[in-house]
Amino acid sequence: MKKSVILGAMTFAGLAAGAASAGTLDDVKARGKLNCGVTTGLVGFAAPNANGEWEGFDVAVCRAVAAAVLGDSSAVEFVPTTGKTRFTALASGEIDMLARNTTWTFSRDVDLKFEFVGVNYYDGQGFMVPKELGVSSAKELDGATVCIQTGTTTELNLADFFRSNNISYEPVPIETNAEAQQQYLAGACDVYTTDASGLAATRATFDDPAGHVILPEIISKEPLGPLVRHGDHEWGDVVRWSLMALIAAEELGVTSANLSEMAAGTENPEINRLLGTEGTLGEMLGLSADWGKNAIAAQGNYGEIFAKNIGEDTPVGLARGLNAQWTEGGLLYAPPFR
Repeated sequence: MKKSVILGAMTFAGLAAGAASAGTLDDVKARGKLNCGVTTGLVGFAAPNANGEWEGFDVAVCRAVAAAVLGDSSAVEFVPTTGKTRFTALASGEIDMLARNTTWTFSRDVDLKFEFVGVNYYDGQGFMVPKELGVSSAKELDGATVCIQTGTTTELNLADFFRSNNISYEPVPIETNAEAQQQYLAGACDVYTTDASGLAATRATFDDPAGHVILPEIISKEPLGPLVRHGDHEWGDVVRWSLMALIAAEELGVTSANLSEMAAGTENPEINRLLGTEGTLGEMLGLSADWGKNAIAAQGNYGEIFAKNIGEDTPVGLARGLNAQWTEGGLLYAPPFR
């Protein structure tokens, strides 16, 4: 009896393993292209440049995954999604992964059946108002009209904040950041609320950024990160460890400038495992030995990607803050490559 149970369990495990191996990773390899869901346009995070090429902080994650899997960071089809359409696009298989400033929450993970593979930006919800409104705190917004993207955690957090502070507001529902920006600048709402990083990115596109204030209150935790569908663990591992490769590279001092030199071999075993000159990490993922090197080569390490797209020297102007490495007092921490 015990023997038949064990054999049955082994057969089931074998079937499960077979199903997993014929999943998204194989689809992407066969297609020769990664379908990556992004926002409809948020400067610094994901937006087409003047040549129509997608660039930004979230875009870099897509390119790193494409490079890790296909050896080509340009082998990506970017699929713009709104707060409402993003989860349908992922669940239906229209996209292989979503990298769209999306908050990791219990219900999205458990009820919607998605797998968040990590956090690429630790954020929190804030409020932006015109300077001329003369408001210095979100608690002074009683009776305000508020532009809010539908289908987001922002919408729910807003209701919670106003209710807990016993103040009222009138929502102005919008679907995209571009629509929010247009409505806000036209005076259709007094306030725009979204993740603080999104507010900074939006303000950076204004003709007069200094005429708008981001209020001091941060009313929520918004851990933003890429996600995949439940049940395809092999693919989840690929996306997770591609992101972790970027984070670990910064901690270990691997940059786009010294990558080739480091990939020739170093005295640090973890760097060698990350870049494929030691061990079999690539084989474990079903990828080439140099998958980690390729992911980093796509756009640089995490710090380089941050600085180039949203850092303090860009129009978005974000400080590292919580998104500094754990060794620098932040929350970024990649598990060991061993």
